[in-house]
Amino acid sequence: MYDIIIIGMGISGITASIYAKRAGKSVLLIDKSAPGGLLNKIDSITNYPGLPNISGPDFALNLLNQINNLEIPYKIEEVTSLKLNGKKKIVKTTNNEYSCKNIILALGRNPKFLGLKNEQNLLGRGVSTCALCDAFFYKNKNIALVGTGNSALQEALYLTNVVNKIYLINRRDGFRGDEYLVEQVKNNPKIEIIYNANIDSLNESDNTLKSITLDNGKTIDVSGVFIYIGFIPATNFLDKKLLDDNGYIKVNKNFETEIKGVYAIGDCLNKDIYQLITAASDGARVINNIE
Repeated sequence: MYDIIIIGMGISGITASIYAKRAGKSVLLIDKSAPGGLLNKIDSITNYPGLPNISGPDFALNLLNQINNLEIPYKIEEVTSLKLNGKKKIVKTTNNEYSCKNIILALGRNPKFLGLKNEQNLLGRGVSTCALCDAFFYKNKNIALVGTGNSALQEALYLTNVVNKIYLINRRDGFRGDEYLVEQVKNNPKIEIIYNANIDSLNESDNTLKSITLDNGKTIDVSGVFIYIGFIPATNFLDKKLLDDNGYIKVNKNFETEIKGVYAIGDCLNKDIYQLITAASDGARVINNIE
């Protein structure tokens, strides 16, 4: 039985595992996908102290190398259920069952979608939430991108290195992103900003996106749509009593949920700031609260 099982291998979960190991705890990391989480979908990180310009995948690789050097075990398996009551906690995955004294939920968030009827069916056929993953498929083509925050602006700038033209669909008359990014986007000749508009329909042929129609009636021929409109916590498999009205995990000042021995950190919490450094801070601080 482990002292701590950490579910999620983004920066918060991996940081927690490093501090747990240094504290002499036996720890296991579990995640259903590649270590690093959403880091693997970020082109460039420029605001992490000491790492002024690093790609997300390289950052993720650094984290993986660090836990390997510390001989921290991890499993790439999907968690299917949790038994949280009692001193012994049980984590069931698609392949195995593990027990521990304490669980840390570092579940992160998933991208939001537009809610259009054929949106999910077109994933990989014209709809994407990851420029780094899918940019190659749209080389020298026209695409649309939806969003107004830093993620949208950064990814738009990255995509200009690959695609022919970007129609940036701005659902408002301003931007939520940093001013220096806004200026770069506005001054990029490959980007045309369409203000106060929403995508009304995704038009397809042979199960492939061909164009979009906006709520102002305008139809634009594009081969792809990249969606960056925010995130939702990846907590859908948890007991609703652990969550607030928006699906975020409720914790006290020590990161503990209402169930003793069950903690949560990182972007699955309702926070004012969602940054790599704040997620890493959660991972460091939570271990001090676990006996």
